[in-house]
Amino acid sequence: MPYPSTPDKAKAESQQGKARRRLAGAVAALLLVGGGYGLASIRGTDLPPEAGAPPKQAGRALVAPQGSEPVAAVAKAVLPSVVQIETEGGLGTGVVYNANGFILTAAHVVEGSSEVTVRLADGRRVRGEVEGADATTDVAVVSIGRQDIPPASLAIGIPVKVGQLAVAIGSPFGLEGTVTAGVVSAVDRTITTNEGNAASMIQTDAPINPGNSGGALVDHKGRVIGINDAIRSDSGVNAGVGFAIPIDTAASVADDLLRGKTPAVGFLGVSGAEPTIGRPGAFVTDVQSGTPAARAGLRPGDLITGFDGEPLESMAELAARVRPTEPGTDVTLEVVRKGRTLTIHLRVGSQ
Repeated sequence: MPYPSTPDKAKAESQQGKARRRLAGAVAALLLVGGGYGLASIRGTDLPPEAGAPPKQAGRALVAPQGSEPVAAVAKAVLPSVVQIETEGGLGTGVVYNANGFILTAAHVVEGSSEVTVRLADGRRVRGEVEGADATTDVAVVSIGRQDIPPASLAIGIPVKVGQLAVAIGSPFGLEGTVTAGVVSAVDRTITTNEGNAASMIQTDAPINPGNSGGALVDHKGRVIGINDAIRSDSGVNAGVGFAIPIDTAASVADDLLRGKTPAVGFLGVSGAEPTIGRPGAFVTDVQSGTPAARAGLRPGDLITGFDGEPLESMAELAARVRPTEPGTDVTLEVVRKGRTLTIHLRVGSQ
């Protein structure tokens, strides 16, 4: 899962190429875009999009939270829904999310592949087809055409809390069905890829290693809260700082891919930097003409300190909030201009 987990970007590992060939996994610098993928890759399919539609609301709890062994209970409930994905370039993990055998995984796991081998929890290997992949969010969908795999329960719309139990399930180093546990260390953590894309992720200290990419991050009720995607590490192995794509993001992107749509990316039309002194925020250095930002009256020199009521500390954080916002959504920005605080309303555009 090559991702730099901090906006200042960690250096790429010298052994990254070898690791990516062997395992689709975690190294210090995340390269979301690879050969065969532009913004999104969508395979033509005879299946109706409804066949793979992710749920629109939270699934049922699979585990009674008052048990004395919560991690063991979560593992028992979720392991049958977690699979290993094997490609010519390496392997990773996936999560079966509906009764028709559709699987969520990370786009870099299936990078450059139209077909994969899927190893089920009971050891069977079956053929899988890559239905679509979006490099920007690093989400992909694989189908295996089977209805005998129990789907995972997804925590759609359930707020994730710092400190709550986080159980990671996947195939680190090819060791399928591996379970590790920790807590949610942070939510809405902004990380920046080597390509400059910003993403808002769940941070966890549950051990994640090469091969965990695409696997499940699960709460104490056995519901998937995220798709494991990356770690921050100078060695290429777990250092207690892992990242997962929020399940709401993953499910929304999967739905778009299955409908033949390139997942929409929110757009304002500003560029900028972090202020060198003073209050944190997104310091605007340029506003493109004809964009939502220009129409709303944003100006160079503005400091954006809030997005829809939530504080902002950097330009990267602004990008991480804007990009997953549905184009056409009305939002409010808190802006400091020449010492005065303003509230600016605008409609997010599409990139």
